[in-house]
Amino acid sequence: MSQERIILGIDPGTTIMGFGLIRVVNKKMEFIQLNELHLAKYEDHYVKLRAIFQRTIELIDTHHPDEIAIEAPFFGKNVQSMLKLGRAQGVAMAAGLSRQIPITEYEPKKIKMAITGNGAASKEQVAKMLQQLLGLKELPKNLDSTDGLAAAVCHFFNSGKTVGDKSYSGWDAFVKQNAGRIK
Repeated sequence: MSQERIILGIDPGTTIMGFGLIRVVNKKMEFIQLNELHLAKYEDHYVKLRAIFQRTIELIDTHHPDEIAIEAPFFGKNVQSMLKLGRAQGVAMAAGLSRQIPITEYEPKKIKMAITGNGAASKEQVAKMLQQLLGLKELPKNLDSTDGLAAAVCHFFNSGKTVGDKSYSGWDAFVKQNAGRIK
């Protein structure tokens, strides 16, 4: 009997919210979708939050994800930006919680490490690795959607593991410990 589940990954933002969906069938990933919600057109922050909530609910009602993986806001120096990002993340989380979907939060470094083996990888490196892992024909112009997809893939790779149970000293260690993930 095959086990199937869908994971929705979200990269919350107040200018662009990126998201990606994968299906997991018998421990193998299949790409479903990646896209972005553009929020710059809205001046009012609360209108942006409503749009994030509504789009997240729409994604949930359309794709019926079993789990949500969300990128945690990174700590910056601008407190106002952090508050806005935290609200965006909270609204996306509230949408999932309103539909009884389990949510897991991942730090950006953890997501980059899971995808590339390097916690300091660039958005471009993460996108290229996702392209290879999932057989994507082309990458989007903005990489916010691949960041959302990366959260979903990170969650897949970490399913059933306790957080922080593996550490990598570099690319060679990552390859050695993840031989089954590399084609």
